[in-house]
Amino acid sequence: MTVFACISVALLLVDSHMRTLTTVRQVAGTVLYPLQMAALLPRDAIYGVGDYFSTLSSMEKQVRELRRQQILSSQALQQAQLQAAENAQLRKLLDAREHLPVKSMLADVLYDARDVNSRKIILDRGTRHDVTLGLPVIDNQGVVGQVTRVFPFTSEVTLLSDKEQAIPVQLLRNGLRSVAYGRGKAGNLELRFTAPNADIQVGDIVVTSGLDGVYPAGLAVARVTQVENSAGGSFGGVICQPLAGIMNNTQLLILMSTPEMPARPADEEQRPLRKHNNKMAPIKDVPKEGAEGQQPAAAPATPPAAAPAANAAPGLMPVMPPPAPKPAATAPAAAVPAAPAPAATTNKEPAR
Repeated sequence: MTVFACISVALLLVDSHMRTLTTVRQVAGTVLYPLQMAALLPRDAIYGVGDYFSTLSSMEKQVRELRRQQILSSQALQQAQLQAAENAQLRKLLDAREHLPVKSMLADVLYDARDVNSRKIILDRGTRHDVTLGLPVIDNQGVVGQVTRVFPFTSEVTLLSDKEQAIPVQLLRNGLRSVAYGRGKAGNLELRFTAPNADIQVGDIVVTSGLDGVYPAGLAVARVTQVENSAGGSFGGVICQPLAGIMNNTQLLILMSTPEMPARPADEEQRPLRKHNNKMAPIKDVPKEGAEGQQPAAAPATPPAAAPAANAAPGLMPVMPPPAPKPAATAPAAAVPAAPAPAATTNKEPAR
C-alpha cells in the first residue's frame, strides 16, 4: 500500500507540473463512458418512471382546473352577453318610452301562462303598481298585447296572436282601416272582412288606428306577408306577421293611460214608440161594372153589420166597410141583383 501511495503522489506531482497525463485521462474517459452510461441506466429508468407519474398527475390537475375555469368563463361570457342584450333592449325601450305620448312603466316577464292553447304571459306588475284592466303592452318594435287579468303583484297579458284578441288597425301606406284578429298557435294575425279588390300589398306596415280608445294611434302592429284575393268570394284573406318580439322579450312597457278621446255626444231623448199593427187585412173585391149606363150595386143585399164578419180572415183585423150609397130613385138600379153575394160566401169558409 505504501508503494502504491508513493506512485500516486509521484503521478500527481508530475501531472500538476508537466501536464503529461491529460491525454491519458481523455482516452480513459472516452473508453469508460459507455460503461458509465450502462451502469446509470437502472437509476435513470427509476427516475424517469417517477417523473412520468408525477407529471401525469400534475397535468390531470391542470386539465381539471383549466376545464373549471373554462366553464366559469363561458358562464360569465353568457351572462355578459345576456346583460348586453338586456341593456340594448332596455335602451331601446327607454328610447321608445321617450317618444310615447302617454305615461308608461317597465315590467319584467316572469313566465308564460299555463294554458298551452292560449297566448298569454305574466308580468311582475299588478294593482299595487296601478296596473288596471285593458292597458296596452308594447315593446320597442310595436304592440305586444293587452292586460286582461290583474292581481296584486302580477298581471296577465293576452298577446295579439291569441284567438280571442282583436285590434283596430290601418295601413300606413294608404290609411285603409280594418281589424286584425289573432290566429292562435300560428302566431300570425289576420285582417278579416276585407274587400277582394282592397289596395293591400305584401310588405305593407299595419299600425293602430286609435279608434278603439285603448291603443294610441300610430303604433306598429304587423307587416303583411300574404294576400289572397278570391274573385268568386266576397272577402279576401290577408295574413300579417307581428313586428313586436312577442315571445322573445324579457322586459316590456305597460302604457299606464289610454289616449284621451273626445266626449261622446249626449244621448237623444227616447221617443215613445208607436204601436203599429203589422197584421194585414184582406182587400175587398171591387164589384165589376154592370151593363152600360148602370151603376154597380154596393152591398144593399148584405146588411152593413154583417159585412165585416164576411170580409174578415182568420187572425186578421177586420176592415170596416165603406158607407153604403143611397139607393137610386130609378127602378132599374134597384132591380139589379147584388154582385158581391158569391164573394161573401167564399170569405166565410176560412172563418170556421
